Amino acid sequence: MTTVEPLPGRHRTRGHRTLPIDAERWPDVAAVPTAAWPTHVVTQAVVKAALRRLPLRVRFTNGATLGLGGPLIEVRNPKAFHARIGTRGLIGFGESYMAGEWDAPDLVGVLTVLAAHAADLIATPLQRLRKVWAQRQPEAQRNTPDGSRANISRHYDLSNDLFALFLDETLTYSSAIFRGFPADWPLLSAAQHRKIDLLLDLAGVREGTRLLEIGTGWGELALRAAARGAHVTSLTLSREQRALALDRVREAGYADRVAIDLRDYREIRGRYDAIVSVEMIEAVGAEFWPAYFHTLDERLAPGGRVALQAITMPHERMLASRDTHTWIQKYIFPGGLIPSTTAIEETVRDHTGLEVTARDAFGAHYAETLRLWRERFTDRADEVDALGFDETFRRLWTFYLAYSEAGFRSGYLDVQQYLLTKEDPAR
Repeated sequence: MTTVEPLPGRHRTRGHRTLPIDAERWPDVAAVPTAAWPTHVVTQAVVKAALRRLPLRVRFTNGATLGLGGPLIEVRNPKAFHARIGTRGLIGFGESYMAGEWDAPDLVGVLTVLAAHAADLIATPLQRLRKVWAQRQPEAQRNTPDGSRANISRHYDLSNDLFALFLDETLTYSSAIFRGFPADWPLLSAAQHRKIDLLLDLAGVREGTRLLEIGTGWGELALRAAARGAHVTSLTLSREQRALALDRVREAGYADRVAIDLRDYREIRGRYDAIVSVEMIEAVGAEFWPAYFHTLDERLAPGGRVALQAITMPHERMLASRDTHTWIQKYIFPGGLIPSTTAIEETVRDHTGLEVTARDAFGAHYAETLRLWRERFTDRADEVDALGFDETFRRLWTFYLAYSEAGFRSGYLDVQQYLLTKEDPAR
């Protein structure tokens, strides 16, 4: 049985200073769950067994150390650290970081090691018990049309000004494609245009193309498509994104070529010569993948092309985690699930008349994109604070960006550009 121990006031001690935590905004961070004695003992044993064989150096406040050497984890509150992991698993691990109970000088390095060993971090017999202890995805986060609107709003409607602080001038929130590594900030906007142009080329977008974009972002792809002479219908569920994207379209003089609709992908009608969707499938949810790809098929004219950019993960890991509530789902992308290439290709095969014609992976480019975003976010912490986001939020987003970067650096995550085509019976 688990109970929750409220913190006195709204502060957690971190090292020799106090980290304020708003208990109303962050209830599960401000309160440490009290694990029953057997849970605490088992958790300590499992964590110790996992960490001592990894290329990490884990240092506890009592001077004890674990690991084979490598990036440092400093556990400042072992009792809270183990209580959170024992009661909430990886969600608790992330919440413990948000609370300042552990830290790492090289957070990406630590998380890269953990991501690289995700499949064998816990002994196989214990992994079989995952369904017993792991939290299930909340029913309220299902990606029904209404649920999708709520889920999208929680992330993308945070603040346009917040995203503008760490994105480049194109306001593109997906992987760029660079000419070489390491990537430099001044080259990011050109690298984002390179990615967008590759997608538009893949979809065959040119003068007169009727283009459907599923997932507007802040409008950069729609702008570049309109510059080619395409007529663009772009769909978003974010009111904040739509408002800024419409401003950008008007300023560019493309209001006659670009329509941005606040509409779910399942609500769109008509036929289009080309469809582009960039890193939107991750927000669809496994339950609705067939509906998403069926929509692509229904909306694409015969002979048309779909350019799809998607983050992917190994199929076995996707199957193991698809029903589990994760830290990313709880705090960053409610209702989201990263698919595998197998899941994408099987869904296309089983639920559409489309054909997967090409696929290109470029995960290393996403790691560099995320590094640039993370460094920019960290450098502009005072400006994030000025927007009204507290230190717990900043630790949350630092962890999210580092966690994502580590996924790509370890190879646990990848990103793909797909070309899907539809045969034209008349030809």
